[in-house]
Amino acid sequence: MQVAMTDLRRELQFGISVTPLAERAEAVLELATLADVLGLGLVTSQDHPYQARFLDAWTLLSVVATRTANVHVAPNVANLPLRPPAVLARSVASLDILSGGRVELGLGAGAFWDGVAAMGGRRLTPGQSVDALSEAVDVIRQLWSQESGAVRFEGEQFRVVGAHRGPPPLHPVEIWLGAYKPRMLALTGTKADGWLPSLGYADPGDLAAMGARIDEAAERAGRRPADIRRMYNINGEFGSGAGFLQASPRSGPSSSPR
Repeated sequence: MQVAMTDLRRELQFGISVTPLAERAEAVLELATLADVLGLGLVTSQDHPYQARFLDAWTLLSVVATRTANVHVAPNVANLPLRPPAVLARSVASLDILSGGRVELGLGAGAFWDGVAAMGGRRLTPGQSVDALSEAVDVIRQLWSQESGAVRFEGEQFRVVGAHRGPPPLHPVEIWLGAYKPRMLALTGTKADGWLPSLGYADPGDLAAMGARIDEAAERAGRRPADIRRMYNINGEFGSGAGFLQASPRSGPSSSPR
């Protein structure tokens, strides 16, 4: 589940992340449709193209968009090493147009490099992966731009030489970064529209300090920290555990573990 945090005076919203299991494809779609019926704001899916048990994220999100009417859809997060940014920009814009403006872009620098390499992707160092993500944000925004002239981008990781711009998305698609370490947090503050961390990689007690790094980078870049959306992927389970978001189905506020 995603929670959009309200420390920067944004309306609190909830969404779900559906696990894209191919063997349970219809159940995945039913869950996404239920989220729409219940009035949730967002349906997302993880993007691991090297995982043979998973449905392709963009194919799944496209079908979800056709079966729903109100929820926004987004990858959580798109696997940049296996999705060239210029092509990804057109995929996002196309689905935004076809869905009536209901697509956002969660984007990650990459992980599970053995799997990436097995699918023909490049194995990057941590520094190279952050550089690639920064360049990708620029490439994507240039492809979406309605400025005149072709896109010409010469980076260390990506080159775009004379590509035509467009199609532009139907609405201003936000780019959310899954960021945890200092350079990634700074990149979020400098270029992104949102921050999308996950429980397990960022504990609740770590969020304030990490958010402060984003705010500092935003201010150095002349941006307002409040303009950067804050989200949090959380998970829990029913049971007898006493950890965060673990309790029995009957537990209420007075009996839930703290």
